[in-house]
Amino acid sequence: MEEEPEGGGEGVKILFWGTPEFAVPSLRALSEEGHDIVGVVTQPDRPAGRGRELRASAVKTETLDQSLRVLEPESARGDDFVQEIAGLRADLSVVVAYGQILSREVLDVPALGSVNLHASLLPALRGAAPINWSIVRGDTVTGVTVMRMVEQMDAGPILFQTEEPIDPEETASDLRMRLSEIGAEALVEALVLLEAGMIEELEQDESRATYAPKVDRATARVDWAGEPVAVSNFIRGMDAVPGAWSELEGHPVKLFRPEADPEVVPGARPGTILEADRDVGLLVATVEGAVRIDEVQPPGKQRMDSSAWILGRGATAGQRFE
Repeated sequence: MEEEPEGGGEGVKILFWGTPEFAVPSLRALSEEGHDIVGVVTQPDRPAGRGRELRASAVKTETLDQSLRVLEPESARGDDFVQEIAGLRADLSVVVAYGQILSREVLDVPALGSVNLHASLLPALRGAAPINWSIVRGDTVTGVTVMRMVEQMDAGPILFQTEEPIDPEETASDLRMRLSEIGAEALVEALVLLEAGMIEELEQDESRATYAPKVDRATARVDWAGEPVAVSNFIRGMDAVPGAWSELEGHPVKLFRPEADPEVVPGARPGTILEADRDVGLLVATVEGAVRIDEVQPPGKQRMDSSAWILGRGATAGQRFE
């Protein structure tokens, strides 16, 4: 019997870790490429929506179509859990937006260790929200990185990177969707090179590291005392979750699809509504300019065009966002 040529086999046995929609294209791509997904680790079902009913993660929902074994630990650590994943005999763990920090003991279970897909060009924007902060910071370029995982957050050696431009009007939601597909392609390519022994692991330059902390509702409150481009970038960067917001007459209003207008001479305090016209839309004063808001979400209502909100007397010129 002839021996099978090296590299001509059945693909890597993968233990996949992921939770949100961002991770789904990677799970699909690895499966379609012929890798054996021996198990999927995801966050447990969580309350969601107005009814606070338990909802499965996007990754768990995806596994229903593939008949994959799913693990949903509250905490991905402890002897029992380590023994459980060791029993799956994975060659490699692939982690994409799982949502917990993994211990060295867990990272070292597979024979080939653990790799992670991160949505930035590391060492830039380590942390939970690189896509949001790349837009808030006004970056024109971002990308994805496949790295070997270490215990320090997003600090492991770089295996593969792909660079992508950021469109001037792109929101975090738009960019997240695009990078999820690009990231899936990058993962597949990285594993091909890894199997072939063609990857040179590159240590990150710690002096160039920047950080992208988690965003939440408190983070997403708009500060109108900024340049119009900066305010516009912030609103786009918080889209759609948690959603940039500001109070009007004591009620929180979410704001979407901004357009900076630095040519406007506001003549009013930042946050003041300069125009509220169903034909022109909503124009809000900033420092040395203004921002036009194309969509809003008033409390208890669906996201809508600002013109519809104005028509319903949701806002008038002279009111001020706080």
